[in-house]
Amino acid sequence: MSTVLSVKDLRTEFRMRTANVVAVDGVSFDIAAGECVGLVGESGCGKTTIGTSIMRLLPNTGHIIGGSVELDGVDLATLPEEQMRSVRGNQIAFIPQDPMTSLNPTMTIGRQIAEGYVLHKGVSREEGIKRAIEVLKLVEMPRPEERINQYPHELSGGLRQRVIIAMALVCEPKVLIADEPTTALDVTIQAQILDLIDRLRKELKMAVLLITHDMGVIAGRTDRVVVMYAGKKAESATTKDIFAGMRHPYTQALMNAVPKLEDVSFRLQSIPGLPPDLSKEIVGCRFAPRCEFATDKCRSTEPEIEGKSDHEFACFHPVKGIGKDDRVKVKNAQRDITQAKTLLEITNLEKLYPVRGGSVIRRKVGNVNAISNISLSIVEGESYGLVGESGCGKTTTGKLITGLEKPTNGEIKFEGSVLNSLKGAEARLARRNVQMMFQDPYSSLDPRQTVGSILEEPFKIQNEGTSADRKKMVADLLDQVGISPSASLRYPHEFSGGQRQRIGLARALALKPKLLIADEPVSALDVSIQAQILNLIKDLQAELGLSLVMISHDLGVIRYMSDTVGVMYLGKLVEEGPSDEIYREPIHPYTRGLLDAVPSANKDEKTATAITGELPSPVNPPSGCRFRTRCPFAQDICANEEPAMREFFPGHRAACHFPLRQPVSIR
Repeated sequence: MSTVLSVKDLRTEFRMRTANVVAVDGVSFDIAAGECVGLVGESGCGKTTIGTSIMRLLPNTGHIIGGSVELDGVDLATLPEEQMRSVRGNQIAFIPQDPMTSLNPTMTIGRQIAEGYVLHKGVSREEGIKRAIEVLKLVEMPRPEERINQYPHELSGGLRQRVIIAMALVCEPKVLIADEPTTALDVTIQAQILDLIDRLRKELKMAVLLITHDMGVIAGRTDRVVVMYAGKKAESATTKDIFAGMRHPYTQALMNAVPKLEDVSFRLQSIPGLPPDLSKEIVGCRFAPRCEFATDKCRSTEPEIEGKSDHEFACFHPVKGIGKDDRVKVKNAQRDITQAKTLLEITNLEKLYPVRGGSVIRRKVGNVNAISNISLSIVEGESYGLVGESGCGKTTTGKLITGLEKPTNGEIKFEGSVLNSLKGAEARLARRNVQMMFQDPYSSLDPRQTVGSILEEPFKIQNEGTSADRKKMVADLLDQVGISPSASLRYPHEFSGGQRQRIGLARALALKPKLLIADEPVSALDVSIQAQILNLIKDLQAELGLSLVMISHDLGVIRYMSDTVGVMYLGKLVEEGPSDEIYREPIHPYTRGLLDAVPSANKDEKTATAITGELPSPVNPPSGCRFRTRCPFAQDICANEEPAMREFFPGHRAACHFPLRQPVSIR
């Protein structure tokens, strides 16, 4: 098909006070009508800068200093701003990463979608609202006539993303740039949004530039891939060729850093070091300091783009494929937990949050059923994975175990003692054995304290050692998580995201706990940094004999880290069993739906158990089985009777009236 957008030798520079940073350096690619090109790489590689350069939405410090961006033969890089305004949102549209910060909280959804159509097409506001309803139907928004009068805060994350897509499509653009459109979404909603973008680009013959760091999304949704590293193009080919025979070591390293559902017998490969500082002169190959194949030539000479026109790469020592030798992967140690002693036992746990209404007197009008009658146990040395969509109660469960929240009903036993009944010094002493690693380390670390002070604090509270002893313990902690002890004098903002997560891990391990609760510890990290943190947690768990509760909506992470998996839905535990069995042959349709929603190159677009629709309100959950409103197998009994949790196989239980597998005894 004909080329719609052509980017040639694009160079974008940010002019800072201390130095100029060339964030995009000589990047070229084309996109045809109806084609989807994926732009992939670590944070800071220039992906988003390419998108904002095409849109001419760079900040004041950003400037296009070379190359061209041609849309149907017109160079947007040199187009006067007044003419560019007629292109932006009309012929080229942009889907930002975070819909909540991109939507006006003071305007209704209908007005925000109609605004661009009224501006570019010169129609009345009434016609704009009519068009807004049409586009909301196009993006499969439930009850669009009602939604146009709602505000952004009244919608879920998935619905807000549909609004952003509707705003982008309202003028039927030729090019759609989607910048990490599903990063903050659950795997089920992510699949719905990606299906939607896929369908619309084929129906409307749009050219799509999909910016992401998720290799699974790239595999299943794009026609061609451009791999970026430190502002330059490292490799470019069809998606099939990239995954079948990648040539650049960086592309190979990105793939080996991703946890895989089908094979966790090998250790994740993490990419050592960090990308180069683009404010300084770079000699040779930019990836050389982190590449296991680098030679003196790589360190002194920059490689040029070579290879065939349909598969380009910039490397003196190209690889062939993903690689499976011992240099890349190391066998993981297998743990036997069958005879281990029970460490944590949760029985009939419930947590309700009151909902209040009324403009003057705030009366209780209902409850949010955050946790409903959960029972589970964890043995010494076990890794227990909690997985499910946002709002299912995973984080609340972790907070209840650590004592950050008090349960409404139920019992939490730790080494035989009921944690939720302990008070005062007795509770503090018991709770030092249960620590939490938070999702966002930056917000959980005091920005006014040095890292040394943050890590010393728990020792002070527990009256451990002298001042000199505590400083030595802090140095040992930092060394344990791979950070120089000299970093204790620095503040949290002076560290990268991966380093801050290491500090958060050090803080959680300070008092030598027996149980670590890790709440989405790698959700905001690139795959390379994610691999480092996951491997570090595994290593320390084996070294210290820790038990682990890993909370995540990333099924690949849960598969890699967990011996046992618990699947949660709307406050309920719906399935629990050995990790291998859960992933190989799940019993509950919800578990099967989660697995089917994970992006993959070898998967049909739709399956019998595909999960559709939005998560119901926890204030008024469905009667009977809570999953029935989204379940393809639901019948009358599902609405009238709540399924009991029952064991189907040794250690593998589920709560479902119509399970996907039957117990061996009744087959």
